[in-house]
Amino acid sequence: MMPVNLADFHFHLPEQLIALRPADPQDSARLLVVHGDGRIEDASIRDLPRYLSSGDVLVFNDTRVLPAALKGVRPARDAAGSDVACDVNLVERVDDHTWRALARPGKRLKPGDSIHFAEGFQAVITQRVDGGEIELSFSLSGPELEQALDAHGAMPLPPYIARRRPADARDRETYQTSFAGEDAASVAAPTAGLHFTPRLLSELDAAGLQRETVRLHVGLGTFKPLEDAQIEANRLHAEWRRLTPESASRLNAARAAGHRCIPVGTTAMRTLESCTTPTGTLVPATGPTDIFLKPGDAVRATDALVTNFHLPGSSLFMLVCALMGTDVMQAAYAHAIASGYRFYSYGDACLLLP
Repeated sequence: MMPVNLADFHFHLPEQLIALRPADPQDSARLLVVHGDGRIEDASIRDLPRYLSSGDVLVFNDTRVLPAALKGVRPARDAAGSDVACDVNLVERVDDHTWRALARPGKRLKPGDSIHFAEGFQAVITQRVDGGEIELSFSLSGPELEQALDAHGAMPLPPYIARRRPADARDRETYQTSFAGEDAASVAAPTAGLHFTPRLLSELDAAGLQRETVRLHVGLGTFKPLEDAQIEANRLHAEWRRLTPESASRLNAARAAGHRCIPVGTTAMRTLESCTTPTGTLVPATGPTDIFLKPGDAVRATDALVTNFHLPGSSLFMLVCALMGTDVMQAAYAHAIASGYRFYSYGDACLLLP
């Protein structure tokens, strides 16, 4: 394993380039096209068909984002105490009525406390978990719990947006892909997919591009700064993913016929790379993956990548550097910053062509 120096993956991003809302319409975002030899082109996301070929396959993550941000009240523990207002962000589903969560004010919440969110909708704190998380057992389960979260939760915007504005009704539409499936278990969107409106998808279809879906439930680990222990262990936070036998077979056949496999977003890329043999054959899989790709690691299933711009020093910036080379990506990001591209979840896109 090559030694990793985190400083190689840092860059300065002016705060005004962090997008607080998506482009309107969402398929009007800019597209930075980065070639493996370092050439850079400025384009628009709707120019994608110009750079891809009929028969190439775009692979989308069809996970659905849960309205995972809740406001509740911890009732007073005794007559002398007082109620405590709480903010709860669900992080990871444990079973059909239990979730791990981040909660504020953490010091005033302990196992055995209940938190009331609405009439008939509450949870009991069952335990504290490493990393400051708590485990919540809800009074509802399965579809009833999803309906309650849908009614009372807000979209879990990334910290760099949530610090600057609250989630609102518009985010219900704009922070969910147009092709999301039924299983709402992600606490962050696969944001490269947000650009793909029905109009853009129909234009890609008309250009002869194929589509496949995988599913990876995105966790909050996406936004956490990398820790030295993760780099030393060569492992990230685990996330549940699925590649079906049918999709794996079609992708293998497309690549055997000379077409490219192009994940849309780092979550789709991580799913594919976690389901690949050393010879590059995709094999179906369902379950957790903690794959961590960085420069020096083999990229076997990804022939090109559509992705947004990532945080400095993050595992996702390391991932794009694994595909393209760190010098190429640092130069591309410097061009994007100088050209006023919009960054992060609601920002513009890149097409990476190794």
